[in-house]
Amino acid sequence: MAQQAAQRDPELGEGPAAVPGRYGLLLILLICAYLLSAFVTGRWVSVLQILIFTGTALLALRNWPTTSRVTRPAVMAIVLAVSALSLALQFTTETGTGIAGIWTGLILLGAALLIVRRVFAFRTVTVQSIYGVLSVYIILGLMFAAFYGAIGHLGGGHFFANNQPASTQTFQYFSFTTLTTLGYGDFTAAGNPGRAVAILEALVGQIYLITLVSRMVAQFRTPGEGAR
Repeated sequence: MAQQAAQRDPELGEGPAAVPGRYGLLLILLICAYLLSAFVTGRWVSVLQILIFTGTALLALRNWPTTSRVTRPAVMAIVLAVSALSLALQFTTETGTGIAGIWTGLILLGAALLIVRRVFAFRTVTVQSIYGVLSVYIILGLMFAAFYGAIGHLGGGHFFANNQPASTQTFQYFSFTTLTTLGYGDFTAAGNPGRAVAILEALVGQIYLITLVSRMVAQFRTPGEGAR
């Protein structure tokens, strides 16, 4: 009994501490969301992407153990309500689309925080932990792309310098090249808000890779190694 109790996380509920959750499906869903928006255009793609992001948040909540019968349904209801608001705002003005981008970014931010908190609560690093941190990395790129879109729609001017076209595809392209610090230079932010967020994203991307992902990879153990 004492050994079984030691394997349980007192803060995260009744789930075994050796099992941080299952994130393989979440990683596949995020990759599909990115590829869909990268190769297909149309307003319906933006709507579908919001639905996928909602599914991402719900999958993150599914992996979050809790003894409360009220907390998880309440949070799920909030996520669905926010997503419904984002969908409604997609069909209005530039301001409404910008607000929807903010809501979308906040949904992704919440999902990222849930996954990071869950994964790093355990000492044992498994392949699911690696899937989790990779999912968060993709979420960060998509989240900042949503914030860039919000700045572009709410700013009233051109987001990119030299009047470069602004769309979901270009925002995501700019976001991931900034997150990975590739810095191609073909798309650059024209205004101070976009530049400030881009610098923040570059810092987050570097810190995340150096401090979190590298730690996970260094501590990764196969099930057989963990047993020994």
